[in-house]
Amino acid sequence: MDLVWILAAVGAGACFALQASANASLRAHLASPLWAAFFSICGTIISAVTVMLLLRPAPPAVEAARGAPWWNWIGGPLGALIVLSGATISPRLGAAAFIAAVVGGQLACSLFLDHFGLMDLPRQAVTPGRILGVLLVFAGVVLVKYH
Repeated sequence: MDLVWILAAVGAGACFALQASANASLRAHLASPLWAAFFSICGTIISAVTVMLLLRPAPPAVEAARGAPWWNWIGGPLGALIVLSGATISPRLGAAAFIAAVVGGQLACSLFLDHFGLMDLPRQAVTPGRILGVLLVFAGVVLVKYH
């Protein structure tokens, strides 16, 4: 079953690369990373509203929303920052180096989150192997960008 989830994550990674490249191209056409991010996020909102209207999930309880920790609500602003970063940075680094660097940042932050069990994640200790994995990804960034 892990293989299915790994393949789904690989697919999500491919979507991330396609999204960053599309936003970078839109940035070039609109001459503004802010407008590219804005229109990309508008597409996200339209997609989300369409799915909600089609599937009509039951609304969450108000108490559940009120009881959620503050950091549960930062996904939207962080997503906007990711979209803006893709539109701004990928034309400068290229899609492969940008995505490799993003993955390196994701891994480094994820090791920290896992090690301390932050944001409701189960604790997973930092090990030499996990650190080596992150370092290899950053080595990959250098190789992808400069060789």
